[in-house]
Parts: sequence; C-alpha cells; structure tokens
Amino acid sequence: MHFIIVLYATLLALPSHAKEFNSFYQAKRYLTKTITKDQRTLYCGCKIIKTGKKLSPDARSCGYVPRRPITHAGKINSRTTRIEWEHIVSAWEFGHQLQCWQHGGRKNCRKTSPLFRKMEADIRNLAPAIGEINGDRSNYRFGALPHTPLQHGQCQVRINFKKRIIHPPKSARKDIAQAYFYMRDTYQLKISAKQTKLFNYWLSL
Repeated sequence: MHFIIVLYATLLALPSHAKEFNSFYQAKRYLTKTITKDQRTLYCGCKIIKTGKKLSPDARSCGYVPRRPITHAGKINSRTTRIEWEHIVSAWEFGHQLQCWQHGGRKNCRKTSPLFRKMEADIRNLAPAIGEINGDRSNYRFGALPHTPLQHGQCQVRINFKKRIIHPPKSARKDIAQAYFYMRDTYQLKISAKQTKLFNYWLSL
C-alpha cells in the first residue's frame, strides 16, 4: 500500500509558499510539533508514538527489529527507539555540490552558506525515520538490491554497506524520487544520469 499519509508525501504537495525555516533545528522542531497520529516512518511504515516532545517508533506495528540493539561500547542503542528527521537527499549529497563543503564540510556550510541552511531546513526533503535506519542509510545512494537480505526484522529496506547502496520499499520509492526532483528543480541540484533513470522508473510505477 502506498503510504499517502506519510509526512513527506504531504509536504511534497504543499504550495510554493509553504513554511520555510532558517535552520535544520527549527525545521525538526516544527515537524515534531505538527506530526499527526496517522503518519508513518519512511522505510518501515511504523506508527509513530508521541510522548511530549519525543517521537518513537511503534515496532510492533511494522515488525521492526533492531539490527544492532547494543552499541560497540556495550550500551543500548538509543537510535533504535527514537524517530529522527532524515534528509531524503542527504546533506552530504547536496552539500558536496557547494563550495563551502570543500572548506570545512557541514559545519562550515552551516556557518557560511545561507543556501545550504535553506536546503538543510527544507521540510519537503525531510521524512521521519527510525534513528538506527537513518544511521545505517548514512549518505548512501538509492539503488536496487533485490538479493540483499532484510536486516531490520520485517522492515522492507535493504542496505549493502560494502556497495554503499540502499534499496527502499516500494511504498517509499515514488516519494523519494519526487523529493530528488524537487531538490533538483529548486536548488539546481545535480543528479547523475543513472539516478535520474532510476527515479523516473520509480515514478512510472
């Protein structure tokens, strides 16, 4: 089933005068405050539990099982129990196309580039994701991994850490493609021919 109720699908349909923010922090705070009961996580389709200002995934609603419940330090992996706001087009990907990134990375871009701050805070490119999967995705590009086994219980996302590729579930592909093309058209983001072909295919399904 296509998650038309997921937050990013709704945001992509917002008019050009949709709410804008000056920082990623402001955008996250707004999205957390306005999240609704029927919204779901990006890759697993989990229900989201809101307790005060904290968001957490309802693992039972989607069959999510942590890939790494314990950290290397032997502590409970807190990212498995919290919702994070993931950039569909990663900050690394759009940041690398700006000069500021070459002179200090994300930290420098936040200090010196209003354009980067606007891109980083664009809510049309943000989606709720389980923290562990957001971390596992890192800045990997999207692709097809039909033979890669699932690693997060029943969550239908596949990640190849050696190839640095992530294969999202069918329910999320069209919205991911729309987010990429939105960022391309709005900020002149460069997308490779291979990625463009993949996203066009996803949109055609």
